[in-house]
Parts: sequence; C-alpha cells; structure tokens
Amino acid sequence: MNKLQAGLVALFALVIGIFVAINIAPPSANETQHISVYPQPRALPDFKLTDQKNQEFTPSALLNRWSLVFVGYTSCPDICPTTLAELKSIYPELQQAPSKFPVQVVFMSVDPKRDTTKRLNEYINFFNPDFKAVSGEHAQLFPLVRAMGMMYSMSESTDNPDYLVDHSSSVVVVNPKAQVVGRFKPDFALGKLPISEGQKILADMPILMAP
Repeated sequence: MNKLQAGLVALFALVIGIFVAINIAPPSANETQHISVYPQPRALPDFKLTDQKNQEFTPSALLNRWSLVFVGYTSCPDICPTTLAELKSIYPELQQAPSKFPVQVVFMSVDPKRDTTKRLNEYINFFNPDFKAVSGEHAQLFPLVRAMGMMYSMSESTDNPDYLVDHSSSVVVVNPKAQVVGRFKPDFALGKLPISEGQKILADMPILMAP
C-alpha cells in the first residue's frame, strides 16, 4: 500500500468514526431512554369513573399532576400485582423528583363486575393508600382505555366466577394537562413476566417531569 492509499484509508476511517460518534452517541442525561413517546400528546375523551373512596373520578382528577396509569383488575394473578409492586417501590423517589406538579399512580380496573369500591379500596391499600384505584361501566372504560393506546377484553364468559381478563401491561404517562404523552412498554422475553420495570420508569420520569 503506497502513501496515497494509506492516506485515503485513514481519511475514510476518520469519516466513519465521526459519523458513528454523531449518530450512535449515547443518550444525554436530558433524554429519556425507555418510554415510547407519542409524536403529539393525545387528548382523552370525557369520562366519569369512581375511585376506591367512592369519589367521582373525571378528567379533572388528572389535571395539574403527572399520572402513571395502569390497566388491570384485582383478580389478576400475576401482571397486575407485580406491576403495582414495582410502582410502589419507586413511588417515594418519584415523589421527590423536582417538578412543578406531583405524580400520582392510577390503577384502572376493567373488571367492574367484581371490582366493587370496597374491593378496590382493600386491594390498592395493600400496595399504597396514596394510589388511586378507579373503575366504572364498560361504556366509560373502553373508549378511555383505547384513547390511552391500550386494550382489554374478557377472555371467557363472566358467568364463570374465575374468569380472566386480557389487558395491556404498559404503564401510560398522562401529563398535567390530562393528555397522554407516551407509555412504558414491557419487555417480552421467554420465561419472563411481561411487566413495565420500575427502574426504567424511575430513570425517565424525572426527565419528563423536570420544570
């Protein structure tokens, strides 16, 4: 290889190095790494639900605070209790994150037939009495859940007292204007429960909430 060829190789290597550094650089401290952010915040439809204290829960309950919303039901055998346990573990640190608005956790039951106000209260208090547990009629729940980018369906007849409910396992983020801005999706891996990991939520939320 002559000097000209060697020089061209070195120049090519330098150009490739610069390209990689610019386009494959690690995220900065001010960038989220785990949340799937929607291109534009999504407005929610009007709704009227009831919380575990038998108080009305409407869009106004989402204003002036950051909300982590999770869809499920109290008879869920695995994903729901595990996700709520994850949120419980990071909640104290989320409360201390610098922000103009506080953060709240909202567990939205899509099983109103079994999840009475009393049952919701007992269930959510097991995790954290500061968390909200809400439910309502399917006519209210379905369009709201769909607007959040999630889904649910009854996998069998509700005549069976032990029926299961299929539901999304993401944790949705609602901003202080009651708009959906994105969601934390679980990792789907063989032999692993598909849940949204608390530490990933904890890594990104302070960035989203920063004043």
